[in-house]
Amino acid sequence: MEARLTSPPNPDVITAIQHLYKAVHSGGVDSHLLSLVHLRTSQINGCSPCIFASVESAKKAGETDERLHNVVAWRETPFYTDAERAALALTEAATRLQDNAPGVTDEIWDAAADHFSEEQLGALTLEIALTNFFNRINRTVREQAGKTW
Repeated sequence: MEARLTSPPNPDVITAIQHLYKAVHSGGVDSHLLSLVHLRTSQINGCSPCIFASVESAKKAGETDERLHNVVAWRETPFYTDAERAALALTEAATRLQDNAPGVTDEIWDAAADHFSEEQLGALTLEIALTNFFNRINRTVREQAGKTW
């Protein structure tokens, strides 16, 4: 499969994205958790370039192979904290909105709110939304795995 677009992105778009990522990373959420959220969202959406990039960047930041390989089955493994589990549940609910899925229920939101401040919940929500945004763009233009950003 070949990528559909080869020209560089609009510089204004890059600047806007950089500002959004600055907001995410200034929200007080551990960068390891943001990587797991990015990875899980990308797994759900089948976005190979984002899966590749999130694994590579998480490994460079010191994340373990054990946790990265098991994020797809986070409910069945002992490798994640309660806070991480709440964030991953929020990630899945916010990402799986198709076919009348319930989305983020009060139970899921309240579980996340037990572990994260409003500022952190905002950062997590923005990370999930941005990852979904990139997943959809990458799937549309057939971006290929192998790059890191």
